[in-house]
This record gives sequence, structure tokens and C-alpha cells, in this order.
Amino acid sequence: MLKELFPNVNMEDLWTATEETLYMTLISVAGTLILGITLGLLLFLTDRGNLWQNRFINFVTATVVNVFRAIPFIILILLLFPFTDFLIGTIRGWKAALPALIIGAAPFYARLVEIGLKEVDKGVIEAAKSMGAKPHTIIFKVLLPESMPALISGITVTAISLIGYTAMAGIIGAGGLGDLAYMKGFLRRDFDVVLICTIFVIAIVFVFQLIGDLLSKAVDKR
Repeated sequence: MLKELFPNVNMEDLWTATEETLYMTLISVAGTLILGITLGLLLFLTDRGNLWQNRFINFVTATVVNVFRAIPFIILILLLFPFTDFLIGTIRGWKAALPALIIGAAPFYARLVEIGLKEVDKGVIEAAKSMGAKPHTIIFKVLLPESMPALISGITVTAISLIGYTAMAGIIGAGGLGDLAYMKGFLRRDFDVVLICTIFVIAIVFVFQLIGDLLSKAVDKR
């Protein structure tokens, strides 16, 4: 069907590019989830009136988050070339895009995590404190479970942004649908390739959004 609609498109290249985009997205979402929740918890817990109130740590964490959020992704990739080369051993291919994808998305998600944690009812936290709950118990038994719908919605939004980031990373040889659309589509003036890559990216976005919505509704106790 696709071959008939887009006769100039190499289907093998298309499926390989799709797999690379999915690999980049899934792995970077996992990394972003871990780093983003860590930073978000740090921002929330060290804020005034919270469990680990510490103005200095909160200021440093907020500064790091704000700085990396402010750097355009395409520039961030270039800035991280030495780090990527040291860590991965190359600056080309989908694996080389992972550090920039995670570092670029985690600060954005950290702010969404912080917002989600701030929406947790203070009364629930105070009740846990009055019962003698330790900080780690409050974090893992109260804060994270109560904010789970917001955390899932946040990572869904972030994942969709990451799909867009993978397309931008393709311009500098990171592989994936962005690389295919640019190298074999735009540069060769073959807009069938650009169009089919766009359709596949949109389909991936819809799938991630659907999964995120379903998970958010499943954990929402309201």
C-alpha cells in the first residue's frame, strides 16, 4: 500500500529510520523520567516550608534547570559533542543523540514534576508527618503516588517534544525519520520522502499521546 502511494521511497530505509526514532524516543523518555523526577523532587523538597528546605541547594538546582531549559536543542547538541564523543565514542548515529535528548528534556520535565508535586494536598503530607512517617516514606508513599496523574501527563507531553527533538537531531546525522527526511528527502528534492516521514512522525505522536492519556486516566483516583 505504502509502496504504491510512494513509489520513490525505499521502504527498508523507512522502517529502519522508524525503528531508530522509536529507540531514541523510548530510551530518552526513560532517562528523562529518572533524571526529571530526581530534579523535580529536589526542586520541591528544598523549597521553602518543605521537607528538605535549603535555599542554596534549591537555588543551584533551579539555576541548572533554567539554564538547560533556555538552550535551544540544536545548539545543545553541538555544545555536548565533546561529552557525547567521550561517553558514546562517536557523535553520529541514534545512540549519540541520547545524551542531548535526555539533558535537553529532563529540565523541562523537572518543572512539570515540581508543579505536579505542588498540587498534592498539604493535609495528606501533614497527616503522614503526624503519624511519624520518615521523609523517604512521604516521598514514595505519599508525594509520588498522589501526583502520579500529573507525572504521567507531564512525561507524555515531554515524550512528544522528544519525538520532535529526534527529528532535529537527524539533521546532524543522528539517524531516524528526521535524518531520512533531510538527507534523502529535502537535499535530493524528493518530497515524497519528506511527506511519508512526516506522516510516520505524526502517527508516533498520536500513539504516545493515546498511551499517556490511557495511563493517566487509569491512575487518576478522582
